[in-house]
Amino acid sequence: MEMQTFLVTGCAGFIGSNFVHYMLEKYPGVRLVGLDKLTYAGNLENLADVENDARYTFVQGDICDKALVEELLRRHDPDCVVNFAAESHVDRSIKNPELFVKTNVEGTVDLLQCCKDAWYDAAAKTWKAGKKYLQVSTDEVYGALGPEGYFTEATPLCPHSPYSASKAAADLFVMAFHDTYGMPVNITRCSNNYGPCQFPEKLIPLLINNARQHKALPVYGDGMQVRDWLYVRDHCKAIDAVARAGREGEVYNIGGHNERPNLFIVKTVIAQLRERLGDGAISEALITHVADRPGHDRRYGIDPAKIRHDLGWYPETPFEKGIALTIDWYLANPGWMAGVTSGEYLKYYEQMYKNR
Repeated sequence: MEMQTFLVTGCAGFIGSNFVHYMLEKYPGVRLVGLDKLTYAGNLENLADVENDARYTFVQGDICDKALVEELLRRHDPDCVVNFAAESHVDRSIKNPELFVKTNVEGTVDLLQCCKDAWYDAAAKTWKAGKKYLQVSTDEVYGALGPEGYFTEATPLCPHSPYSASKAAADLFVMAFHDTYGMPVNITRCSNNYGPCQFPEKLIPLLINNARQHKALPVYGDGMQVRDWLYVRDHCKAIDAVARAGREGEVYNIGGHNERPNLFIVKTVIAQLRERLGDGAISEALITHVADRPGHDRRYGIDPAKIRHDLGWYPETPFEKGIALTIDWYLANPGWMAGVTSGEYLKYYEQMYKNR
């Protein structure tokens, strides 16, 4: 599919901003319209180096603002809408599930309806050629795995947190628009992403930030929860492949073939920072086990065989390489970290971990 214009929602967040960079680097003729509400996790610094690129237009706004979305669809006529916009942190969803319903469920439905209004000729019962809506979802919608086996696209949805429940609900609405109206859609469900520009409520940047300051490194429970880690640039390549060549109405799981327990991740970051910085105070003595989060899934693991078979995508970055690249980026950008960890972040961190 020849796609030249993309509307990228949540463009200033972690994965969205990496996707913008990836697309501008790969396609000289691409046009990107970025939409972001700029909540705490949306940071224009993530896109500062492309703000003057004529191929990229930024709009501050909310996916729940239907009038704005309708105007962007009319003015820019994108070939593909890629929806990254979401509240994504499980701990925050436990404290405020209503916000996750508003953004992740209602926002998705608003986007779908706006795309339907722009692309569907109800009288002729036909869709404009070359259009697609792509929903970026998560493996957390599947729930938890035992010690064996992997999530496939046929795994039943069984979310265990308000966050994953909101994403599962959004996925069901996406498929409902496909099944009811014939809307051209895809859903991608990825494993845990890591890499540059990730907000430090998530594990790896939180560890890097705390370890450099010799602060406690909080680990939920025994730290043996297993996650499949996916380097963010590999994820961006997969989304691009699905946008251009994914079969309409299909779900594609995107995994990294990098299953690691959380405690292994913590110890790896400690060892790398201690060696690179020559700082003996960065040690495993900083590890602090805290009360586990409610409904914490024990293991995730994705089988990405379908996307490899259909689209030729596979994860190119082994964890050992990806974690080194990630730490390199954070060490080279201390100002970015200082900017996002001031003010409200400090209050949030204290609320999350002080009494645990």
